[in-house]
Amino acid sequence: MWFGGRSEQLEDTQNPLTGASGGMSRSLAGEAQKSSTIYSLNLLPIGGFVRMPGEDGDARDEMGNYDSGSFAAKPAGKRIAVLCAGVIMNVLLAIVLFTVAYGQGEPTNPAIIAQVTPNSPASTAGMRADDKILSVNGQQVTQFQQVKDIVDKVAVQNKGKQTIPVELVVQRAGVSAPFHITVNALVSPPPDKGHLGVLGKTVYESIPLWQAPIKGFAQTFSVTGLFISTIGQMIVGAIQPQISGPVGIVKITGEVAQTVPTVGWWYILNLTAMLSINLAIVNILPFPALDGGRVVLILIEMIRGGKRLKPEREGLINLIGMGILLALMVVVTVSDVMHWGG
Repeated sequence: MWFGGRSEQLEDTQNPLTGASGGMSRSLAGEAQKSSTIYSLNLLPIGGFVRMPGEDGDARDEMGNYDSGSFAAKPAGKRIAVLCAGVIMNVLLAIVLFTVAYGQGEPTNPAIIAQVTPNSPASTAGMRADDKILSVNGQQVTQFQQVKDIVDKVAVQNKGKQTIPVELVVQRAGVSAPFHITVNALVSPPPDKGHLGVLGKTVYESIPLWQAPIKGFAQTFSVTGLFISTIGQMIVGAIQPQISGPVGIVKITGEVAQTVPTVGWWYILNLTAMLSINLAIVNILPFPALDGGRVVLILIEMIRGGKRLKPEREGLINLIGMGILLALMVVVTVSDVMHWGG
């Protein structure tokens, strides 16, 4: 379904095998570009795009001049602004998502037991849900991760044994004073089971609503810096490249979405925000076919005093870049499929 342009022309010239997205003939596209914006709802809603007249530098008249209304005819600064608009919107979206997440409350994992596995060492020792652990083997703790780290360290030091006693000081609701519990922790627990057999509780800490945008902006800045640093380390070979394509992203998103009923929207909002930042960074990279690559070509034009590359040369550069990106996508997708069950 196409919107924009003239209805009588749509009936006569529509062809599902032609056009930029498979539903528009060249003659209609050329006519509509001059008169209006065309929107489409496709049978297969896969992907989306914005295609402006003159984006590829080919909107010329019979005298070889650019159409005054085309993208190519605009000043270099305006073209760079348009190319960076998508990246800016991705960053703004991340700020909004982080802000919403912090507005709902930030999840923390205090040293409070959410669940005790039946027939586990903790269950045998008499631990209950909502018990608050104050210390482990004499070391004070406030976070569940601290409990895990101490018990993991003890287990490593006693490798070869079946169990090792772990001394806990616990505060229980309805009991006035803390008390000691000795748990015979498993040194080598079964897969997906902990040494004690307990799960930590997630507690959401609310903040004043006016602080949420500040935290959202700070988190966006922090994640962006982390992504850029990671990409730099991968380029110089300091760390092994870890790349996921659409298949890998779908898998990760599905796993995170399953946590919504139990831990709320925090993690899915954060994941979506990080994907948006990731898309912004990748799109602004100075690589042909990406917006960053097109910005580089405009900067070269400015350095050359406004002299542009020939449209066919610029098109060839972007074509080669697109070929490399598609090949990389195929390799990454195959890797994601092979590691789907990993």
